[in-house]
Amino acid sequence: KVVSVMIVWYHAGYLNQNRLALSYVTGVLGATHVEIEHHLEMGRKLLAAGQLAEALSHYHSAVEGDSKNYLTYYKRAAVFLAMGKSKSALPDLTKAIQLKPDFLAARLQRGNILLKQGNTQEAMEDFEAVLQRSPDHEEAQDQLMRANELEELQEEAHAAYHQGDYSATISVLERVIEISPWDPESRELRAECYIRMGDPQKAIQDLTPTTRLRNDNRAAYLKLSMLHYSQGEHHESLNHIRECLKLDQDDKDCFSQYKQVKKLSKQLDTAEELIHMERYQEAIDKYESVMKTEPNVLYYTNLAKERICYCLVKVRLALDAIDVCSEAHQRDPRNANVLRDRAEAYILNQEYEKAVEDYQEAREFDDTHEIREGLERAQKMLKISRKRDYYKILGVSRSANKQEIIKAYRKLAQQWHPDNFQSETEKKEAEKKFIDIASAKEVLTDPEMRQKFDAGEDPLDPENQQGGGGGGGSAWPFHFDPFQSGGSFHFKFHQN
Repeated sequence: KVVSVMIVWYHAGYLNQNRLALSYVTGVLGATHVEIEHHLEMGRKLLAAGQLAEALSHYHSAVEGDSKNYLTYYKRAAVFLAMGKSKSALPDLTKAIQLKPDFLAARLQRGNILLKQGNTQEAMEDFEAVLQRSPDHEEAQDQLMRANELEELQEEAHAAYHQGDYSATISVLERVIEISPWDPESRELRAECYIRMGDPQKAIQDLTPTTRLRNDNRAAYLKLSMLHYSQGEHHESLNHIRECLKLDQDDKDCFSQYKQVKKLSKQLDTAEELIHMERYQEAIDKYESVMKTEPNVLYYTNLAKERICYCLVKVRLALDAIDVCSEAHQRDPRNANVLRDRAEAYILNQEYEKAVEDYQEAREFDDTHEIREGLERAQKMLKISRKRDYYKILGVSRSANKQEIIKAYRKLAQQWHPDNFQSETEKKEAEKKFIDIASAKEVLTDPEMRQKFDAGEDPLDPENQQGGGGGGGSAWPFHFDPFQSGGSFHFKFHQN
C-alpha cells in the first residue's frame, strides 16, 4: 500500500513538491544512502546561504532517514544554534554523543551551551571528557576555567544576597550573567535585588528574557505584570498576565491579578476616551472610580487627581479646579501638566500673578511650546489686568455667558450713569466708570473681541489697533462720546 501511494504521489509530482510526503515515505520505507547524502548536502548549502528554516527541513529528513547517524544530529543541532534555539540543540547533541561517545566537537558544543545556561557541573563534565581524550585542547581548557569561575561566583552571589548586601550581589551577578547569559536563575536573582533596592525598571529588564529561558515561567509573567502595574503601565501588565494564563488558565494567582488589571485598565481607557469626546464630567466620575478600584498604588491616585484637575478646568469650575490641582501638585510637585492646568484655573479665577508663577515653574520641568505659549498669555493677561480687566469691571467670572454679562452691564450702567450725579467731580468720575462699563460690555458680548481678550490682548487698547479704541478707560468705544456731543443725553437700554 505504501509503495502504491508513493507511486501515485510520484506521478502527481507531490514527492518533489511536498517534503512532508517525502518524510513520511522515507520514514516508513527508510531512505537510501544517496537520499540522506542529498539532504545533508542541501542542508549544508542552505545553512551557508542563511536559509535556516529550509536547511532545518532537510536535516529533519536526514534524521528521519537514518536515526543512527550521529552527524545528522550534530548538523541539525548546528542549525538550531544558528536559529538561536539552544534548548532544541541540546537533545541532538546529546544523541550524537550517545551514538559516538568520543565525538569531541559535540561534547565541546554541548558543554558551551550548558555553561551559558549556568549548569556548571554538567558543563565541567563535558569539558573534562574532551580534555581526557585531548589534554592540550585550548578551548576546553579555557571553558573549564570559566566553568570553575562561574561556580565560585554563583556561590558568592547567593552568599551576598542572604546577607542582605544587594548591591554586592548585583555586582557579582554582572560577571555571572556575562558567562551564563541563558541562565534564568541569575537574572531572577538580580531582578529581586533591584526590586529590594527600589529600581523596578531594571528588574523588568532582567525578568523579561527569563520568560523565554524557561518553558513554563508563570512566576516571571506574574511578577512582570505586578511590576508594570505598580509603574502605571497597565497595558503591559495586562499583556504579561495574559501570557501567564495561556500557560495555565486555572492559575489562581494569575487569574486574580488578571481580574484586577483588566478592571482598572478598562476604567482608565474609558476615562481617556470620555476626555477625547469632551465629556469631562463623565470622565471625572470614571477617574473617581479608578481611585476606588486601586487605592493602594500611588501612581493611579496621582494620575486620577491630575486628570480630574484637567477636566475641572475644561468645565470652567475654577475654584474646584484650583483645589484639586493643588492637591495633585502636592502629590507630584514636578508634574508640569498639573502646574499648567492650575495656571489655567487661576486665569479663570482672574488670579493672573499666580497663573504666571505656575507657568514659570512648569517651564522648569517641561519647556514645551504649549507651556511657553501659556506663560506668554498669562503674562499678557496680568499686564492687561493692571490696566483694565473687563470681567472685573462688570463683576462677572470668565465663564459668564452673554446673558449674565448683559445683566451685569445694565445694573452697573444704571448705577453709574452721569445723570445720577450732581457735582462736576462726581459726573467726571461717573463718566469714566460708565465708559469702562460700556467698553466691557462691547468686548465681552462680541465673540471675536472676547476671544482676543481671553488670549491676553485688549482689543480696545490703542497699542493693539490702528486708530480708535479705548486705552486706559479714557475713550468711548462706540466712535462718539455722548458726554461731549452737546444737549441733554437720555440713557436707554438695548436688548443686544
